[in-house]
Amino acid sequence: MTRIGLAYVSGAVPGFEYFGNLPTDIVKENGLVDGLKASEELDALIIPGGTLIESNSIDMGLNSEIKKMARDGKPIIGICAGFQLLSNQIDIGRKSPVPIIKEGLGLIDVNFSPLITSDRVKAKVIDNSFFVKNQKEDVDGFHTHTYGKVEGDAKPLFYSQVQRMNYGDTNKDKQYNIFSGACNDDGNVIGTMIHNILDENSVLVKNLLEQIDAKDIDDIYNRNKNVIKFLHSEVGINTNIKVPKLDKKTNKPKYLMIGSNGSDSGKTFIVTGLAGALRKRGYKVALLKVGPDVRDIIPGLYLTKGKMEDFSSIKIGHLGWMDIQSTIAKLNSSDYDIVLIEGVMSVFTGLLNEKVPYSAAEIAMSSKIPMILVSGVNKGGIESAAIDLVSHANMLEKFGVPVEAILLNKVYNEEIFNDVVPFIKNNTNVDKVMKLPKLKSADMRGFIPEVEIRYELFTKHSMELVENNLNVDEIISMAREVEFEKIYSFDEIKQKMI
Repeated sequence: MTRIGLAYVSGAVPGFEYFGNLPTDIVKENGLVDGLKASEELDALIIPGGTLIESNSIDMGLNSEIKKMARDGKPIIGICAGFQLLSNQIDIGRKSPVPIIKEGLGLIDVNFSPLITSDRVKAKVIDNSFFVKNQKEDVDGFHTHTYGKVEGDAKPLFYSQVQRMNYGDTNKDKQYNIFSGACNDDGNVIGTMIHNILDENSVLVKNLLEQIDAKDIDDIYNRNKNVIKFLHSEVGINTNIKVPKLDKKTNKPKYLMIGSNGSDSGKTFIVTGLAGALRKRGYKVALLKVGPDVRDIIPGLYLTKGKMEDFSSIKIGHLGWMDIQSTIAKLNSSDYDIVLIEGVMSVFTGLLNEKVPYSAAEIAMSSKIPMILVSGVNKGGIESAAIDLVSHANMLEKFGVPVEAILLNKVYNEEIFNDVVPFIKNNTNVDKVMKLPKLKSADMRGFIPEVEIRYELFTKHSMELVENNLNVDEIISMAREVEFEKIYSFDEIKQKMI
């Protein structure tokens, strides 16, 4: 019987992609499969992405089993953070004045350092492993990385063509191919930064099955169904929070956007917490990001075990993956129950760019998507946030966007909050004004995207804060079914602002 393991450890996102529907067995931190050593039971191992390096000890039992499998010549495929785990070292100090170095297992002779990429990609293939045998064409997939710069002497496998790096477009007159995959000298230990590489490239799946001499292919796919069922049975990883069965009451999903008056408002934290709270109630939750930076919805996908879909990034201008019309068409024929959309910066950022749509407000306008409007109060104070939110809410109403609620985040003084609630209600048509308190944790390390994030820590606190302070059932009632209506022209937008 062929057995292909899937690492299921803190910080991993094993539901992020399907891995060619190949995994037949779950492998946890102790490195055991059904109580026996993975190196003795498995024919191959797949290590998914996530925050494996930030979240786990280099001494976990799984790592010794990985090394044993590598020595025995068994195929090991590490994707994203899985690749980092197989490398020599990783510098995770993107915003640190000095490098923050984490050790890898040293199985692939490369080092990692900060480089942000978040594209759909095609990658050129270098024939240095069984894995890419007969792969004559470029491979397809996507990047979504913060520490994506790969350097070293390992045998190369892939070079991805990217359009954006570190939030900026690349030179259109120059093709940027970045090192995105490598293997060890024997070719059995493979690392790649390309997600969906097994889902979108059937030759690679065939190569892996041939390498392990798999004859029971139908049985592999049938056992994979049990792996997927297991993944979807738990909220997050090792939380013991079981997902209940929910009777589906509608044929179409309901939508809710979390928009804000600026960056650092806490949108990602709130969307993550809501995603977990909804999944805990049995809802199948789709998570979308306005614009290209789908890294923001990965913590939510960590909790829901949801897949990064081809419509997860809503296109604005030339940025992103799929336009809003096609996105809604796909979602409305899907089996999702609720769609949470995370905005980008302020809902009005980009509103007057002649490329349309170019803002979260325009995406909401296109389909009358209901919105919770959020502001962090940590910069200008509660009073300033209240005044700004009133202005934003009234302009959104003018644009025809239904603002279902206003949420003040990181509230440090409940009395001041209570004093601004009547001001907000008296100066808008918004009835619901909510708050989330400032986190009391003294040590914020591991909480902050872009600095250092540990998914298991970030998601635990976000879900707890949302469930303890917000009426989740009330928020569910704010979501609505939508249909695409139109994209407003640049002239129509300017006219609405008069």
